[in-house]
Amino acid sequence: MKNSVKLKSTGLTILCVLLATVTFGNTPDKTDSLTIPKDKFKIDYRHSAGSSLLLLGNIGDSVRYIQLNYGYRLTQKDNFIAEAITWTYYEPLGTYMHSKEYYPGKVKAYGIGLGYQRFLWKNLFITVEPTFFLQQFSDTEDKKLQKGFQLYLQFIVGYRFEFLNKRLFIEPAYALKYWPVNTNFPETFSAIEHGAPKYKFEPSLNFGFRF
Repeated sequence: MKNSVKLKSTGLTILCVLLATVTFGNTPDKTDSLTIPKDKFKIDYRHSAGSSLLLLGNIGDSVRYIQLNYGYRLTQKDNFIAEAITWTYYEPLGTYMHSKEYYPGKVKAYGIGLGYQRFLWKNLFITVEPTFFLQQFSDTEDKKLQKGFQLYLQFIVGYRFEFLNKRLFIEPAYALKYWPVNTNFPETFSAIEHGAPKYKFEPSLNFGFRF
């Protein structure tokens, strides 16, 4: 009887040891499963510089559009942008190229923009960017009249295509542009501006290189 009990006890012990060995032996190593590849969060080129293909519009035009962009990639998904931009326009921005009347002169704008770009999925991105413009109003004789201020907001959705080991890129995008603040217009300019929209939807195509 005692031998039978010993055999049962020994058999139960062996069975428990085997079960423990199988169970814990087949459990994946948590350290291995949570191991993150070294290059997953590596950023090869944090800096970027670029502009817009709208510069081609300067050919044979009097707008004299200039734009320079600098970007700093904080993380794989977060990019901060600084932008210097200037242009000259002769009609309300809300009806640009479709205006029935033109200003009795021109507006020369000089702006600095600060933006935040977020990559959502692969290279699909959204960008929010306010630009602060100092505007110089001049008459048809190019005589300076007065200065004003404009707050110009952009809400952009686009996609970045990268080339040459991700060093070069282009960004076709579509943007809502809105200027809620536009101060100190001369009366003659305001008469033309009256009733024009304070926003517009517009495509864009930026390009640049990373370093």
